[in-house]
Amino acid sequence: MKKTLNKIVREDNFLSLSGNLIIAIFGITSFAILARSFSVNQFGQWVLFISSGSFIEVFRFGITNTALIRYLSGADEDQRIKLIGSNALIGLGSTIVIVILLLLSNLFFHQTIQNSGYQLFFNWYPILAFINLPWNNALVVLQADRKYGKILLLKALNSVPFFIVLLVNYFYFKMALVEVVWAMLIINIITSLMSILKGWDGLNNIFKASSESNKTLLHFGKYTTFTLVGTNLLRSADTLIISLSPLGSSAVALYSIPMKLTELQQIPLRSFVATAFPKMSKASIQGKMEEVREHFYSYAGALTFLFIFTGLFTFVFADLFVLFLAGKKYLQNDPVSGFNAVSIVRVFSLYGLLLPIDRMTGIGLDSINKPNINALKVLFMVIANIIGDLIAIFIFNSLIMVAIGSIFFTVLGIWIGMYFLDKELALSYSEIFIRGINFYKTIFKKLQHKAQL
Repeated sequence: MKKTLNKIVREDNFLSLSGNLIIAIFGITSFAILARSFSVNQFGQWVLFISSGSFIEVFRFGITNTALIRYLSGADEDQRIKLIGSNALIGLGSTIVIVILLLLSNLFFHQTIQNSGYQLFFNWYPILAFINLPWNNALVVLQADRKYGKILLLKALNSVPFFIVLLVNYFYFKMALVEVVWAMLIINIITSLMSILKGWDGLNNIFKASSESNKTLLHFGKYTTFTLVGTNLLRSADTLIISLSPLGSSAVALYSIPMKLTELQQIPLRSFVATAFPKMSKASIQGKMEEVREHFYSYAGALTFLFIFTGLFTFVFADLFVLFLAGKKYLQNDPVSGFNAVSIVRVFSLYGLLLPIDRMTGIGLDSINKPNINALKVLFMVIANIIGDLIAIFIFNSLIMVAIGSIFFTVLGIWIGMYFLDKELALSYSEIFIRGINFYKTIFKKLQHKAQL
């Protein structure tokens, strides 16, 4: 029994999922503390700072991350060093370009930015961009190497101290919002120094990058960058459009509560995708398309049934979810839109049922070297989302209709993804659910067998 337990604990899926789950608990708790520490308007500014930073980081890291994971899975030692060096070089270059653009924007439109909800982002993200570069580079290298224990260590070093700062601040210090940002910068410096000292970030290989390895990552990355930008837009376009509408920062704060549910739903998705993508890519590179199909069915089916359970739970207990996450003030109807966070959470719980198949079709396309098709899929989803958001906000003045639009663009994405993936793998919708049921039947039989021993 002890040997079996040790085997489970060391298994990739378990390490990836448990790591993301632990970090998510600190992240969600930090979110809850921040929501209670500041006014609705100030909290809205924090949400814009974080969401805008996350969006920009897609440009910085998206151009190489997916490509690096794919190509490292089949690289020899010489290719490996060159690819890691190229990842560091391209990441540094993209960071410099983005920071210059942000500084120029803040210079020429300073007064407009300072009077908006984006002042924290333009003032402090250029500094954060350089500070967090090493440890973000380290994460992708460690993921490609499937070193999930080290990934957990790095994320914990970044998340846990920040949680402690917020907790102490809530009870004692009562820092201003900008001082919380300072604390975040210091913690990111410590995390990056750890990555550099351990040699995980790849900066020491930056001069070993070759034009060939640069081209390899950039060629694949030109599609995956758009895909990742589009995927981020699917989450952040709602926030951006709401922030630019007459509803303002308070509505952003309200909508950010149910959006946190999406981040919770991403925990098992990110965890299993982190293990599925290297496996599917390696099988594809080796020409084992049957193995790629088996991985697709297994992951998509198992995750879909998991999300059915969690979706039902969040739908029934939506009010408790909002109460825990943000407090009583967010249970009330928003005076502008007339809606509350509880109703939107229930919509997002239904939207979550569609995420596993949608995400796995994207991973499947990337793994069989069809990032251009995945980019096309995401493009249509983004267009549908933006059109839906504009109609919901500026015609119907409804936050809940923004959430409902998420269901429609995800259905569209699933149809497009399955259509193109089917051409390569000969897929079946029904087989996804059959394999999902078989996955849990197998686990149940194993547990039953062990109980009888």
